Amino acid sequence: MPAAPREGFEVAPWMDRLGGFIERNPGLWIRLGALETRLLDGTFPDVRIDRPVYVTGLARSGTTILLETLARHPDVATHRYRDFPMLFTPYLWNRWLDRVPRKEEQATERSHGDGIAVTSESPEAFEEPLWMAFFPDQHDPSISAVLDHHTRAPAFERFYRDHIRKLLAVRGRRRYVAKGNYNVTRIGYLAGLFPDARFVIPVRNPVWHIASLMKQHRLFLEGQQDNPPARRHLRRVGHFEFGEDRRPINAGDATATAQVMELWRTGEEVRGWARYWSQMHHFIADLAERDRASGHAILTVRYEDLCAEPLRVLDELLAHCGLPADAAFLSAAAGRFHPPGYYQPRFSLAELSIIAEETADAARRFGYEQPSRKIA
Repeated sequence: MPAAPREGFEVAPWMDRLGGFIERNPGLWIRLGALETRLLDGTFPDVRIDRPVYVTGLARSGTTILLETLARHPDVATHRYRDFPMLFTPYLWNRWLDRVPRKEEQATERSHGDGIAVTSESPEAFEEPLWMAFFPDQHDPSISAVLDHHTRAPAFERFYRDHIRKLLAVRGRRRYVAKGNYNVTRIGYLAGLFPDARFVIPVRNPVWHIASLMKQHRLFLEGQQDNPPARRHLRRVGHFEFGEDRRPINAGDATATAQVMELWRTGEEVRGWARYWSQMHHFIADLAERDRASGHAILTVRYEDLCAEPLRVLDELLAHCGLPADAAFLSAAAGRFHPPGYYQPRFSLAELSIIAEETADAARRFGYEQPSRKIA
């Protein structure tokens, strides 16, 4: 008898079956999503996409807690756990769910084991299946994942705009907020689609960040072991950061991406993660520098500053996003930020030296003068 799935990695049989059918037939579901839009024509003519907010960056940098914070704002609509697997028809699916009797839910810790408890109503990063349906090569590490202002995909753009409008309409909200780690290489493209968009990119001290990335990878390997439904589910939601199907983001340099994969393949986990951290943060720093010269749509947020001065940083964040909030909202939000207490980096001196060697130049661009065991 196979072992029971590790807690947090269980996948309901109905979701596995329906998710598989949708994955195998993306064209059909694109057509169904378009049909939903036509059926709803005239239902919400006044819904427009106003200053969408994208929380993005390397996994384990603080994107989830920032999404949860913004999702509590009364103007904000996000994807929720309940939206999967019927992402392509969000309006009718949510309307149906609202009419179906449901059991009272108890929030449970998500599979990441990071103390964040969720229910089906919790915000989640569920844009990725839409991107994968229209851009099937986005997670091939040998192909650049960068989509910029030169990218043209009219069918996707039409579908995506309609999708956001339907989500806003069914939630009864005015502002769309999305978390998507892979959107970091799509900022140029998204800024072209939505010139008033705002982007929030959290960053972390590389020692703590790499420790968290490695911890998550081990946890996902354990959760996927002898658990094919979990592996299928993570692939279907576009979650390739950790586990048996781990893939680095190709941020425009296929050779550098291949080097990271080779380091992982040969067991050099620390150097592989450190080199990946460096590559992605040089990419982010370059984006931010170009943005400062052109429009200030990007806000980079150091996770350590969020923990040390949450009121100040959150006030700056909300102002950047154009989401006014009163003192009570800020105070409640600030109380959720604190340094992680569920793990500590356990690197040897040799491993710390590797991290410093690989990440020092990129870290300095974000004010981390010397990678260390401490949160700066």
